[in-house]
Amino acid sequence: MEMKKPNLHNAEFLRSAVKESDFPHDPLPQIVFAGKSNVGKSSVINKLLNRKNFARVSAQPGKTIHINYFTIDKAMYLVDLPGYGYARVSKAEQQRWGALMETYFAMDLLTLGIQIVDIRHKPTRDDMTMAEWFRASGKPWVIIANKLDKIKKSQLAGNIAEIRQTLLLPEEVPVIPFSAEKGFGRDEVLDLIFEHVCGKEEA
Repeated sequence: MEMKKPNLHNAEFLRSAVKESDFPHDPLPQIVFAGKSNVGKSSVINKLLNRKNFARVSAQPGKTIHINYFTIDKAMYLVDLPGYGYARVSKAEQQRWGALMETYFAMDLLTLGIQIVDIRHKPTRDDMTMAEWFRASGKPWVIIANKLDKIKKSQLAGNIAEIRQTLLLPEEVPVIPFSAEKGFGRDEVLDLIFEHVCGKEEA
């Protein structure tokens, strides 16, 4: 029996989590978004939901270490991990980020991981660390290569290959070229999300 796709317009902010007891522990699927502070993560989430300012775009990236939870049609959670790799963040903040990630991933709550990278550049050391978290989780994950509208078509294949190689991606992890600006790649990402959400409910 195929489950009805969640209505993306029925999206609400649930809470900001700073410790384990803040994480929802019910059976709803958790779709987890991660990315560098300046990679356009909020813009990607806004584009997927077709909402203007749903995921708040912070003027000061990396300033708050918490995990934002949104409920989508009471059928799944969209989990927005704090941005990483912001140069001006103190060592203590970096450690808090690491501790929060460790706690979240240890809870085995993840259904599908979505890591956002910048298609124009080779992934950073922080991107590699994040990819390692997802790989170690043993759960399905996908790479969104954002800012597609900023490169030439002739650069696409080479840039995707570099992302795969740098992040040591297993074959089954797709890299989806995406433009939060133009909406390119949106349908492909949503199909993947719905596949995991509906599959999870049926299981």
